[in-house]
Amino acid sequence: MADEDASPRGARGDPKEPREFVKYTFYKVRPEWRLLPADAKKKQKAEFAALLHDLEDEIVLRTYSLVGIRAETDFMLWTVDPHLETLRDLARRVSSTELGHYLDTAHAYLAATRPSEYFGGSASGSGERAATKALPRGSRYLFVYPFWKKREWYSLPFEKRQEMMRDHFRIGHKYPNVKIHTAYSFGLDDQEFMLSFEAEEPLDFLDLVMDLRPSEASKYTEWETPIFTCLLSTPEQMLDALGI
Repeated sequence: MADEDASPRGARGDPKEPREFVKYTFYKVRPEWRLLPADAKKKQKAEFAALLHDLEDEIVLRTYSLVGIRAETDFMLWTVDPHLETLRDLARRVSSTELGHYLDTAHAYLAATRPSEYFGGSASGSGERAATKALPRGSRYLFVYPFWKKREWYSLPFEKRQEMMRDHFRIGHKYPNVKIHTAYSFGLDDQEFMLSFEAEEPLDFLDLVMDLRPSEASKYTEWETPIFTCLLSTPEQMLDALGI
């Protein structure tokens, strides 16, 4: 699978430069919600959509549907904010809605931004400097997964790791329509990294993943599942996909 540094992310950077927390939260609607009267469900969806629009004015928030794509989750909220407490408050506000009473958190992944240690100075292929900022492009599809490297990777000389990552990046650069977002979870959550990739065409990402498989750096991948294919949606579209 594509690695955490498959695109250049800037220099190590000023430690004082603001960084951000990144959260991917996947929700599943309980079966009993679907048995509610249609008017009740419509009211609950309207309340929930209104909350999400309010949150869009306060934090970086993107909403995605997974209905019909992934069995154990219906939708996902991608949230970004400099303050961890903001993410806690968001969870409280979601749980306080009527629809929130019928939601289970299927998966939740926490990470934070930081510059790559392997690439210095240069901006990414899109011209963005996103080392400490998570900047969603707004592509139609988002592919999300947790990522671990084998411990042997960290015992390799830095120059060897950097050389392998440059080759990894060279392959990734063949797919300019796929934008990587790397976030680091060391000490914050179970995984080491959270990776997400935006693309307008899912098969571009499939081809990228296959192309990266033979790379030397990929030999040091420990784990990279579950993988989520998410469709960018407005809050209303995301909720309407749940059914009437």
